[in-house]
Amino acid sequence: MNIFETVHELTPLLENGSCVTIGNFDGVHLGHQTLLQRTREKGLQANLPSVVITFDPHPLRVILGQTPPFITLKKQKLELLARQGLDFVLCLNFTKKTAELAPEEFVKQFLVQGLRMKDLVIGHDYVFGKGGRGNFELLQSLGQEFGFQVHRIDPVLKEGAVVSSTRIRKLIQEGRVLEARPLLGRFYQVTGEVVQGQRRGGPILGVPTANLRLVDELFPKPGVYAVWAERKKQVLPGVANVGYNPTFNHHELSVEVHIFDFDQDLYGQTLKVHFVKRLRDEKKFSGVEELLAQINADIATAREILKDPDLAIPEQEEKNN
Repeated sequence: MNIFETVHELTPLLENGSCVTIGNFDGVHLGHQTLLQRTREKGLQANLPSVVITFDPHPLRVILGQTPPFITLKKQKLELLARQGLDFVLCLNFTKKTAELAPEEFVKQFLVQGLRMKDLVIGHDYVFGKGGRGNFELLQSLGQEFGFQVHRIDPVLKEGAVVSSTRIRKLIQEGRVLEARPLLGRFYQVTGEVVQGQRRGGPILGVPTANLRLVDELFPKPGVYAVWAERKKQVLPGVANVGYNPTFNHHELSVEVHIFDFDQDLYGQTLKVHFVKRLRDEKKFSGVEELLAQINADIATAREILKDPDLAIPEQEEKNN
């Protein structure tokens, strides 16, 4: 997929028109994937290139100034969008000026003139433009005026409820990472650079850990998790602690990962941590001996969990990470 940041770069490549979808796509979850797939299919049927439009920063962050933590930051979101098989992604810079655009002007300027759009595929609840006036009915009216068709897809349901970023965010914040997996279509992950920690894992406990410099916004509920740790396309089993290390009176959120049977130097490397299943709450122990006994129990439990082939990272997902 080719990634562009302005309409002007893309216009010359769309002489015969395009099939477009648009959204914020936080998480690029199963509902988003369905929308993107329909757009790709519609483009192929009409012999038109398919284009996905997204925004950076997130419009709500510009308009409201504060939002819930995002499931995916820009880099990961664009990587996930690139897996969906569309021809182009247009990541528009969203500003206060953009927020002031009437929906009619946005459609005319960006979609009709810029992308020469012939088909637009939207989600069941998509709205846009100043005041949220841009809805399905308005788009149909504009389609008659400018010569494009609008296709609205039904919501995607899992276990009787709509798959949404809000629902996924809540599950992750509650530590229910295994339940979030089928909604995301993958394990939830965070990424960070391995940095110097408090040097307690290896020297004091004999259990070396990789400490991450945190860049993501959304983290699972503090506790201990069975995880897959990925570095340089290599996926390794492990256990992670998300929290504040109460036994040692640490007060900043940290993510520490112990990779099983691994003794290589990871400092300065990027590590992706895929959260598989929550094992327990974080708790304060009476001392090092009690803590070490619990860590060894956690490791044994995580090893058993990660033996389950249904909890492996699919080969295709591993290649694309």
